Amino acid sequence: MERAAMLFPLVLALCAAMASAAVVEHNFTVGGMNISKLCMDSVIYTANEQMPGPTIEATEGDTVVVHVVNDSPYPLSLHWHGIFQLLSGWADGAHMITECPIQPAANFTYRFNITGQEGTLWWHAHSSLLRATVYGALIIKPRNGTHGYPYTPPYDEIPIILGEWWNRNVDDVEKDAHLTGLGPDVSDALTINGMPGDQTSCRGAGVYEVEVEYNQTYLLRIINAAVNVELFFKVSGHNFTVVAIDASYTEPHATDVIVIAPGQTVDALMTASAAPGGRYYMASNVFESKTVPIRFNTGTVTGIVTYKGAPNGTAASMPAMPAPTDVVTAGKFYWSLKGLVRPVDPPLPETVDRRMLVEFGVDQAPCAPDQTRCRGFALVAFMNRNSFQFPRNASLLRASFDGVPGVYTDDFPSSPPPLPGIRKATSVKRVNHSDVVEVVLQSRAYSSVLGTENHPIHLHGFNFFVLAQGLGTFDPNATYNLVNPRVRNTVIVPGGGWTVIRFVANNPGMWFMHCHLDAHLPLGLAMVFEVLNGPAPDILPPPPEDFPKCY
Repeated sequence: MERAAMLFPLVLALCAAMASAAVVEHNFTVGGMNISKLCMDSVIYTANEQMPGPTIEATEGDTVVVHVVNDSPYPLSLHWHGIFQLLSGWADGAHMITECPIQPAANFTYRFNITGQEGTLWWHAHSSLLRATVYGALIIKPRNGTHGYPYTPPYDEIPIILGEWWNRNVDDVEKDAHLTGLGPDVSDALTINGMPGDQTSCRGAGVYEVEVEYNQTYLLRIINAAVNVELFFKVSGHNFTVVAIDASYTEPHATDVIVIAPGQTVDALMTASAAPGGRYYMASNVFESKTVPIRFNTGTVTGIVTYKGAPNGTAASMPAMPAPTDVVTAGKFYWSLKGLVRPVDPPLPETVDRRMLVEFGVDQAPCAPDQTRCRGFALVAFMNRNSFQFPRNASLLRASFDGVPGVYTDDFPSSPPPLPGIRKATSVKRVNHSDVVEVVLQSRAYSSVLGTENHPIHLHGFNFFVLAQGLGTFDPNATYNLVNPRVRNTVIVPGGGWTVIRFVANNPGMWFMHCHLDAHLPLGLAMVFEVLNGPAPDILPPPPEDFPKCY
């Protein structure tokens, strides 16, 4: 009965989609473009010479088709962050997990349906640090328009994409990270919709500006597309009401500050109720959770909210920003959000088929022979003492579908093994279709040298319920929120703490779970769920004819 109840909303969504679905089609060419930013001329790689890239706007039930041409010199794949990819796992875009990358001068068409989802998601490159410049918004509207919002429809909507900028080729930044063994260099600037604002040392660096009308309410669709940093976001003289996170509705949450981790999205209502005729800075700075002193980006990126009719030259007021180490403000925001319970949404499953304890962290390892600038030690990351290694000759999904031996093993442990050392391996956790999986994500305390920090853990292919969080070691007697837990696809696990998530494995395929700090992904802080086929029609179809080949 429980699984039938969970399937009923999906059946309703499928029926609605079939009744009025459309095809939303885009052409992306990923290639180099000349750009002048922070008083420097650079060549960066973007989609359609835009940063951020094109916004994809669709309606729940639509089919999205994106024709991608790779005019860059780098192999790449594009990930549609937060899309369920029901029976379309080939289009997930996870590098070497679901597909081999699109080679230079090659092309591939991503095609997927949007079923049972509405809100703010995004897309980005899922190969190397290219996602620093190859990204954009993916906005899903309710099937019955703005009347489908569980709140009063806004006057207008404003996408706010937060990012990071390097004055160097990001491929070189990533190569240097490997050579030193210590991760990538700190970014040179933060950005709002691709612009670093007017608080930099470079005059005319570019400021994002938006005009609003007095006493109107706007929906800010906020995306953290930054590579390695959590961020605070404020607008001077204004407050917010959070109404959704990761394209899942929340109970209304009033706040004057947004805290958002890499990979996450926040939908927040903002009423333009400050003094009319004014100009107000929006601003964002880094929230640094690491417990030992490190170098980080201390800059503040700004944009400007201008009220219609404001006189030219009106000075903008600046919000008081939280300190970069304000863990109290960050924790209060993250932990205060509650899910909005609606009859049309999948309910929280009450029984659990598979329980896991996944302990993860970062440790020291000997320098590898090719890490020629490594001094003393290199960093290595792990989940349950396994440091994930990307396959080389076939994607995991293709190997699973075709029965190719030797690409991966299915022995990822369900709990930390009582063994010293870290194993470098390409191992997955195999689960049956429709299993209810509960995972305790335990952040292990680092050494005194490395400290500890928050980790944004992202699960491809699924939303999950966030049932409980805490500091220190997981307490089996902890109180779970079984009434209105928030629903996410990317959750912050506090440094040295834990988070409990639960999801229904109802989509066959290979689904990546990893830290969305790109400094940690190449170090191995990842694992994969292999979800088996269910009864017909829940069987993964063959890959499309133009599916990228491995070389």
